[in-house]
Amino acid sequence: MDVLLNDEEKLVASSAREFLLGECSTALVREMEEDRLGYSPELWAKSAEMGWPGMCLPEEYGGQELPLTYLGLVMQECGRAMAPIPLHSTVVTAITLARAGSPEQRQAILPGVSEGKTILTWAFSEVDPRYLPETVKMTARADGDDFVLNGNKLFVDNFLAASLCLVAARTAPASDQGAGLSLFLVDTKAAGITDIPLRTLAKDRQSEIVFKDVRVPKSSLVGKLNEGWPVMEQLLDLATILVCTQMLGATRMDAEMAIEHAKFREAFGQPIGAFQSIQHTCADMIIFIDGGELLSYEALWKMDNGLPAQVEVSQAKGFCNEKCEAVVRNSQSVHGGIGFMMEFDLHLWLRRVNAWAMRLGTAYEHRARVAHALLDFPGRVVLGQPVPPVSN
Repeated sequence: MDVLLNDEEKLVASSAREFLLGECSTALVREMEEDRLGYSPELWAKSAEMGWPGMCLPEEYGGQELPLTYLGLVMQECGRAMAPIPLHSTVVTAITLARAGSPEQRQAILPGVSEGKTILTWAFSEVDPRYLPETVKMTARADGDDFVLNGNKLFVDNFLAASLCLVAARTAPASDQGAGLSLFLVDTKAAGITDIPLRTLAKDRQSEIVFKDVRVPKSSLVGKLNEGWPVMEQLLDLATILVCTQMLGATRMDAEMAIEHAKFREAFGQPIGAFQSIQHTCADMIIFIDGGELLSYEALWKMDNGLPAQVEVSQAKGFCNEKCEAVVRNSQSVHGGIGFMMEFDLHLWLRRVNAWAMRLGTAYEHRARVAHALLDFPGRVVLGQPVPPVSN
């Protein structure tokens, strides 16, 4: 793995930053925090013109078939700008459909994603927040030519904005191998669906979705019946590592604001950046961010090359959960009292980094996953699985 960006990657990152500098102001971010849908259709349409939704999709569906590392660079810039667009939920679901969907599903959905006309999302989490197959209690019962879905899903991104949602439901009893789960594409406007908005720290659009006798045709099944967990596991890993890149983009912007503030804010007749304690704090902030980037892009690189990346994903998320939060807290300290004023923009990045750190697995869960791999326990390395004690 080459840790340095090549010329094409630099161009992708710089063009994304320039575009968002011109199109995504903090005023727009604040406005979308109060908007019902939580995203700007105009900004979404322009991002589609940039090719972002279809960046990693096959060319036959209007995509560019670029490596995931390119998408990571774009997501990093979106995090830096706090871009209020449903890119994360859409690309994660679309890439999953490109891998596991039927030819008919791919042809019906992916061209619209590439054009920016189709917004997607996915639903897995329930009352038990762990990302384990046995935590899924929602049921899908076969009834003639349909499946009937009943249950609740939590923390579903952009459900109101999306036209389709990829839902994990139980079609058979749980097993040690994760069997019994199936995935279904559900029309978000289908009868029997209730959307309950959740107020989040990031003020983004997440929902609790209640499914009551929701009927979906059997053609909506994604992958094989009772074998949806491996597909969902890949989706969760991709979603997790792309959240890491978002966190890193937002965190670097936050750190740069602190460093710039330290250059000009004076105390005792000199800039506070002249004090060694502030210098050490700022140096640590950049070291933390650089470390998170190396871990995140290693995971994306392994995914691009078809290599197992579960451990790398968990290394990145466990590290970013702690270090990115440390950076934004230190930035608040460097700014002093002004950092806690709602009129000052710093809290916009702080709130998002803290919210993203709580999604898709805690630092403890991801470290447990890494520990399982290091200790070479039998079976799959599963997010949320506790580490058993080591016997003497």
